[in-house]
Amino acid sequence: TDADTFEYWRHQRMQWYLDELGINKDKLRFREHASDELAHYARRAMDIEYEFPFGWKELEGIHNRGDWDLSRHQQFSGKDMSYFDDFANERFIPWVIETSAGADRTTLTALMDAYDEEPDKDGVRVVLRFSKRVAPIKVAFLPLSKKENLTQLASRVEHEMRSSFVTDYDETASIGKRYRRQDEIGTPLCVTVDFQSLEDHAVTIRERDSMEQQRVGIDHLREALQATLDRLP
Repeated sequence: TDADTFEYWRHQRMQWYLDELGINKDKLRFREHASDELAHYARRAMDIEYEFPFGWKELEGIHNRGDWDLSRHQQFSGKDMSYFDDFANERFIPWVIETSAGADRTTLTALMDAYDEEPDKDGVRVVLRFSKRVAPIKVAFLPLSKKENLTQLASRVEHEMRSSFVTDYDETASIGKRYRRQDEIGTPLCVTVDFQSLEDHAVTIRERDSMEQQRVGIDHLREALQATLDRLP
């Protein structure tokens, strides 16, 4: 079943980069090793490559290593590495399908794929367009000013949301600079508490990528944040 297992794992690994890391599918591809590239023990090998600014480079390798690993271990250790299949009534040395990825390379890819610059009224807006699964902070809470009645409300709401989301609280500098700061670290959503919040008990949810805003009552904030995150990539 090595051919089927190889196909299964190469598609599983590609899908992991798409679904879990949110990598742009147009920047990913498979590259099969030619016969003169294969290691002497390899039955088949294929790389997942990413298109970096400096060209297509290997992100991960998937290899059909045959029975090389266990047969060599058996040869030099003197231990029987074979497996007996009761149903087939035969003994064999298992083959190995290997997937090989690196944490450093994967992290670099996630950062480079998410990084974006776009013009705005202040010059250039830097954004890390992380998938919601990758973003280290999911929701940031920002009082419009450092007035005590606003900071107390914003701090209380942020504290209430901690059990459901990875949150951040920031009251330093202007609201515009704080939005940009959250954009730069890839936070998908910001919640702004303003002076109107003291009267209508509602806050504004701002999305990182579209910069669209919606007004939501504090009593329904948890559900609104979850619904907004659910529809984000």
